[in-house]
Amino acid sequence: MMNLRLTDLGKQPLQILCLGAHSDDIEIGCGGTILKLIESQPSTRVDWVVFSSSKPRRREALRSAGLFLKGARSKNIAVRSYRDGFFPYMGMKIKQEFEQLKKRVNPSLVFTHYRHDLHQDHRLLNELTWNTFRDHLILEYEIPKYDGDLGSPNVFSPLETSTCKKKAAFLQQAFRTQRSKQWFSDETFFALMRLRGIEACSPTGFAEAFYGRKVSLQLQ
Repeated sequence: MMNLRLTDLGKQPLQILCLGAHSDDIEIGCGGTILKLIESQPSTRVDWVVFSSSKPRRREALRSAGLFLKGARSKNIAVRSYRDGFFPYMGMKIKQEFEQLKKRVNPSLVFTHYRHDLHQDHRLLNELTWNTFRDHLILEYEIPKYDGDLGSPNVFSPLETSTCKKKAAFLQQAFRTQRSKQWFSDETFFALMRLRGIEACSPTGFAEAFYGRKVSLQLQ
């Protein structure tokens, strides 16, 4: 397994774009990696966009983003209110959001949903991400769910145990409306990170995993 570092993406501060369909998607999919990147590179700048939220979920999304992005040099948090489950039928409006993003940000790294995620909202965001950010490093994160769509990711982010605990704690602290759901538990979050940690040969036994579908190597 080859180890690559994000510290050499350029001399400028790391610019990250995080895209999530729903209020807790980014945190579940790549929250640990975000915490690790900000801790190791305090100059990191983050644009964080959530596309669906009700009023209670909006408050939760803002609270959570504040927790996960606390150490970032700068952060721009946007929470939209597109109807949950109906993204494919609102494609034109959401496409316009991406066109505005393209004019405003030029990220070093983009986190988005997995291409083969079985939730229709997730898949649409993935499609628009690839349509919009063709010359960028895109990592697709995974979300555990009832549908059982977990696959075999090929990019791994080993995590310290303390980072995993912080991720789980922030999720429980921010998303109180989700606590009644049988899957929303520390056990779920740790189980997936433990499985990916095994696959990554992580020294701590924990990792988050992503799909790096297209990567260009600059060998000079």
